[in-house]
Amino acid sequence: NVITLEGMWKPTGSQEAKPVQFNAYSLLIAVGRCPMMKALNLEAAGVKCTANGVEVNEYLQTSQPHIYAAGDIANRLKFTHTADYTARIVVRNILMPFQFLRQKVDWAVVPWCTYTDPEVAHVGLGEKEAKRENVHYDLFLVLLEDVDRAVVESEEVGFAKILTAKGSDKILGATIVAPHGGDLLHEFVLAMKAGIGLAMIASTIHAYPTFSELARKAGDKYNKTRLTPRTKKFFTWLYERARK
Repeated sequence: NVITLEGMWKPTGSQEAKPVQFNAYSLLIAVGRCPMMKALNLEAAGVKCTANGVEVNEYLQTSQPHIYAAGDIANRLKFTHTADYTARIVVRNILMPFQFLRQKVDWAVVPWCTYTDPEVAHVGLGEKEAKRENVHYDLFLVLLEDVDRAVVESEEVGFAKILTAKGSDKILGATIVAPHGGDLLHEFVLAMKAGIGLAMIASTIHAYPTFSELARKAGDKYNKTRLTPRTKKFFTWLYERARK
């Protein structure tokens, strides 16, 4: 059956909404999340709340320092994995007797994945964000068709885009659209968290043939940019000297 939808659409840059109608075979309705806190009567405990949840500081303490909050009720990013992350921090901080021993929440490197086919996985800056924030970057594109395992498995439709700081191998963000994209992303997640660049990834032995070669190939593409005309000239000179 075909579903006919009617509504209003406001084009970008336009002040007026226009009626729009389109047909579709499927309709996906997504609802937002709203915290259910009324029954808790948190105000009686002096815990400050907002429409989005409970107010917390960087240690996940509420307005009452001895009361902590974790999960969707306290997180800006409402994922299962971020809820688990904040829960771990809360447990640690409750057990630590002194503030300087407690852990701060860090949202700098948070991966996410949309489980479509192929999967869409991302961490860090995307191209649009980088341009909007005037961040200078280099872009490295690796096609899945260049990964032998993907070809063998007939899953060669997809790609990875890696953003690095301009002229550097420091990873600013990664986007992978591919089967197993969520799994492939985490080499870049760890690299960003640990401050590991593409050059180190390129120098790491990756088992062949595996999908993980996608990351090594991104590192190889970065290394090729280091072979500037001056660098090539220098290595040619070294080679000629070694032959004499």
